[in-house]
Amino acid sequence: MRDTVGEITHRRVLKIAFPILLANITVPLLGIVDTGVVGQLGEAAPIGAVGIGAILLSAFYWVFGFLRMGTVGLTSQARGAGDSAEVSALLVRALLIGGLAGLAMILLQLPLFAGAFMVAPASPEVEALARDYMAIRVWSAPAAIGLYGITGWLVAQERTRAVLVLQLWMNGLNILLDLVFVLGLGWGVSGVAFATFLAEWSGLALGLWLCRAVFANPAWRDPLRLFDRARWRRMLLLNTDILIRSLLLEAMLVSFLFLSARFGDVTLAANQVLKQFLMIVAFGLDGFAFAAETLVGQAMGARKRLALRRAAALTSVWAAGGSVLMVLAIWLFGTHLIELMAKSIEVQDRAETFLIYLALSPLLGCGAFMLDGIFIGATRSRDIRNMMAVSFVIYCIALVLLLPPFGNHGLWISLLIALGARGVTLAIRYPALEAEADRLSPTCTIT
Repeated sequence: MRDTVGEITHRRVLKIAFPILLANITVPLLGIVDTGVVGQLGEAAPIGAVGIGAILLSAFYWVFGFLRMGTVGLTSQARGAGDSAEVSALLVRALLIGGLAGLAMILLQLPLFAGAFMVAPASPEVEALARDYMAIRVWSAPAAIGLYGITGWLVAQERTRAVLVLQLWMNGLNILLDLVFVLGLGWGVSGVAFATFLAEWSGLALGLWLCRAVFANPAWRDPLRLFDRARWRRMLLLNTDILIRSLLLEAMLVSFLFLSARFGDVTLAANQVLKQFLMIVAFGLDGFAFAAETLVGQAMGARKRLALRRAAALTSVWAAGGSVLMVLAIWLFGTHLIELMAKSIEVQDRAETFLIYLALSPLLGCGAFMLDGIFIGATRSRDIRNMMAVSFVIYCIALVLLLPPFGNHGLWISLLIALGARGVTLAIRYPALEAEADRLSPTCTIT
């Protein structure tokens, strides 16, 4: 049989990972520009409205983030098995899910927004402006969610440069339109929303163009393949498991901030600052996790245990090296970064007190991030879901034991324990993953 996996080398790992690292840099940059542009209006309400509106819509869209991860795993395996027809069909299925989910959001926007503001109330002025912002942006929901599928499909093809081009185009256009609509035309908050609306639809158009080779394969419009019940069931089961995993992870991170409020506004602000750096750590390791998803998926589809092991090892080695560099960067420059993020001396001092926990997070989180990527590539979704559930329980137990005697120190230690637990529990399941590569056919359901 023709080798559909190819040689797995350090160069190949970096070729996949590096563009993702660059693409991730543009994510916080866009938020900074959005905030800075409305900040030029000289009022506080528009800043709060854009911030709340963007966070709420991102939370709604994030529910469908499973579409990216599930698409990477399934497409990589189909590619590894040499099934080009299924590779084409998977993109179309992802686009169908994205389109239907986006349409549902448009139809249900009124109850969704009402419920969101009940959970996260704001002043009447901020809420009114945020509703205007969301009422415009929600019309690009099919594009925003569909892009999860396109991104996952491109990553599975090892076309991460195309992902970088897509991100640069969308965020660059968004920034340019921010300047034109807000500062040039004076459209205020609505201008920021229109800029994102146009950027997301243009991103979908560019994404489809980048994937145009798919439409040369007649499988993309073959109804028997597209709507095959077994393949849809596999895709939905996989995505449901990933969704449950992601909701548990989000519950952990949200509870971390809610519990921080127990210790006063200064500690809450300090933890929020440090949490932003924790997100940067996650973005930094994402590139290597994406590489693991792609290469492990191909090896799994081709049923090549040694290729799977090499893919897992090489991507993890680079992630471990990146983690060590992050630890050194936090240790050497963490204090200066905190001073840039927070002008309050009290917040700076409090954040520096807990900086040691942030410095440990890349080392303790590396295993969790990488094994997540490895198991997603192998589409071992049941393990991903179950081990996340176990880690969440461990986190809750740690909170009960450590929060009362140690306060915010106990909160941070609990979070680090949970990160470590995610890595350890998935590592325990890794041998079973390798065994699957030997005995499962590429078309069998993997859970």
